[in-house]
Amino acid sequence: MKIAVLGTGGGARAHIAKLTELGHEVHVGTRDPQATLARTEPDMMGTPPFKDFLAEHPGIELRTFADAAARTELVINGIDGHNAVTALSAIADQLSGKTLIDYAVPFIYQHTPEHPWPTPWGVMPKLDPCDTDSLGEQIQRALPATKVVKSFVTQEQTTVVNPQSVAGGDHTMFVAGDHADAKQQTIDLLKSYGWTDILDLGALVCARGMEMHTHLHEAIRFALGGQEFGGHFGIKVVR
Repeated sequence: MKIAVLGTGGGARAHIAKLTELGHEVHVGTRDPQATLARTEPDMMGTPPFKDFLAEHPGIELRTFADAAARTELVINGIDGHNAVTALSAIADQLSGKTLIDYAVPFIYQHTPEHPWPTPWGVMPKLDPCDTDSLGEQIQRALPATKVVKSFVTQEQTTVVNPQSVAGGDHTMFVAGDHADAKQQTIDLLKSYGWTDILDLGALVCARGMEMHTHLHEAIRFALGGQEFGGHFGIKVVR
């Protein structure tokens, strides 16, 4: 299958590498390919420059968001949550009729809360939107001709592409969306990654719960080993 991965951060790289390993034709999108390739310093999360990743994965080409999306049948959104709606709206034509799997978190990093939550790397970012809306729903409203599915967001992406790394894969992944065919496409991809316990939460409104889970995920991560642990744990729905 021809699949676009939009974004070049650590999460996007996990999907790019796994999809390539599985034999898919992968197209990587970024805002400005030349600027991305010119970077020589790690990003804010400590991820090495993308050109280093490309050197280790020959054959992958870096394109604009629009060019990558236009060449593919399925799109995975790894654009940072604060900029996702604007960036995706600009390529609405290239995304029309396609499934878009969104795992972005609507984090606002630069804020001064009344009651801050200290973390090993600074104050915990806040979620915006939250409670009465979600980033997944915002993307769907901005792209009515695209089939948006929220998934992947309750795990580190390195775990999403390799569920067997935790408890032999015995943990739960969630999907939510308003289009049954797009959710099935997402489930099929998850199964190819190795997931056996996939829970369909229902309509895209359930993206609110998945996105708000991010704070619990971080709390668990810190409890299990802090900043360096990497989030190598799973959530299991026992029923």
